[in-house]
Amino acid sequence: MAATKTKKGRRDYGTGTLLVIGSSWYGMWREADGRRVKRKLGAARTAGKADGLTKPQAEERLRKLRAESGLVVVREARRVTLELAGAEYCRRLAVNNAKKSYRLTQAADLRNHLVPHFGDKTLDRIQVRDVERYIAAKQSTLALKTIRNHVNTLHSIFELGIKQGWCTANPVKLADRPRIRRTETRIRFLELEELERLVSTPYPDDAWGRVEPALYLTAAMTGLRQGELLGLRWRDVDFKSRRVRVVTNYVRGEFDHPKSAESARSVPMGRKVEEALSELRARSHYSHDRDLVFAHPESGKPLDRSKLSRRYNQAIKRAEVPRVTFHELRHTFGTTMAKAGVPRRTIQAWMGHEDGSTTDVYMHYAPSPDEVAAVDRAFS
Repeated sequence: MAATKTKKGRRDYGTGTLLVIGSSWYGMWREADGRRVKRKLGAARTAGKADGLTKPQAEERLRKLRAESGLVVVREARRVTLELAGAEYCRRLAVNNAKKSYRLTQAADLRNHLVPHFGDKTLDRIQVRDVERYIAAKQSTLALKTIRNHVNTLHSIFELGIKQGWCTANPVKLADRPRIRRTETRIRFLELEELERLVSTPYPDDAWGRVEPALYLTAAMTGLRQGELLGLRWRDVDFKSRRVRVVTNYVRGEFDHPKSAESARSVPMGRKVEEALSELRARSHYSHDRDLVFAHPESGKPLDRSKLSRRYNQAIKRAEVPRVTFHELRHTFGTTMAKAGVPRRTIQAWMGHEDGSTTDVYMHYAPSPDEVAAVDRAFS
């Protein structure tokens, strides 16, 4: 006769299931990869018998088996959805003083992608295959790097969930993540004559038109990021030492420190930049040390990034130069410095690269006369 279920123990949510089948105790639980595991714990003690496991003993044996499987037993776990867990995660980012731009990005990823996909599913019910299904579903609409960022957010939320007792494992750790293959190493930038055409082509005779040429020239000749330019103040421009100091960043409506320790730096100010900024300060209504260098000419406030993007694209079109983005003016600085023979470590410091490998993309443009001569000699 087949064994029949005679008793089921009520246990704390999230700690597995304890039950009696026939005359034996059994334990059941789910592994991190979603597999359901069933193990015999031993004979059950019954009335009139001195041997066999009592319920507390069976509980202890189940707990040890689960611990051996690498799972942490969480007692009295609460069923919390990804939406609620994500809200708590974002709240803690604010408490820990994470950058506003990062907090907004995390919240947007949850609101627009993760929560709609997983719906009302609680953390304890999300398994490895669910994470991999999310990755597969997004590959047709999002870049792989963006998907990896989403998965990293999901990973952090599950780590928080384990600490809070909302789940017993992090399925993201076992999920296969998409690999990013570098297939295009070519970067876009302006040649010197193209940069000259961009800043010398006549601009509209309005408030913005009086700021734009100096802004674009400074971007291309210092390598500052857009946020660093918008947060630059006159006290950070040292005309005497001919240096531009990067100490503030303006991103998503907030002034903040640069993105990393390496981003806080000092960059040489070339003669053309010095002349352009001197002229801009002389005619600006906002020329105090505390004022922004590239302030809105009529309000003194930071320039609107969306309008700046439109104006920049219009300037590129008028000058009839290659359609490089504003950020790619930074590439103009990197490649020009490499062509001039500036050492890699110096370019890395000037551009504020945290990782030297980021600078390597510019070193393909560095001159190497000795190498060329060696090849010529070898084939002569």
